[in-house]
Amino acid sequence: MNFKETQPIYMQIADWACEQILLHKWQSDDRAPSVRELGATLEVNPNTVARSYEFLENKEILVNKRGVGFFIAPNAADKIREFRKERFFEEELPVVFKTMKLLGIGMEDIVKRF
Repeated sequence: MNFKETQPIYMQIADWACEQILLHKWQSDDRAPSVRELGATLEVNPNTVARSYEFLENKEILVNKRGVGFFIAPNAADKIREFRKERFFEEELPVVFKTMKLLGIGMEDIVKRF
C-alpha cells in the first residue's frame, strides 16, 4: 500500500478496509484480518491498524468480539456509503464547486461531459 502524506495512515487503512467491504472481498459477518496480520501485510505498526479498527468500530462498520477478533458488521456496506456520502458532501463537493466557479464551469458543462 502506498501511503499519502496528506491523510493520517490509520485513516488510509480504514478507507482501504472499507473498499474491501464495498468490493465484497470482506463479507458481512466474516472475521477481519487480525490487527497483527494486517499490520504485517501492510508493513505498518499494529497499533496503527488497531486505531483504524477502533475508528471503524465507532462507525459501526466493524464489531469487536472480545478474545475472538473484529468482524464485519451485517450492515457495514450501508454504513460505509452513508459515512462516505457525508464526507463527500462536507469535504470534497465544496472544493469541486469552488473549482467550477473559478474556471467558469457550469452544470450544463458537466452534463455534456458526463
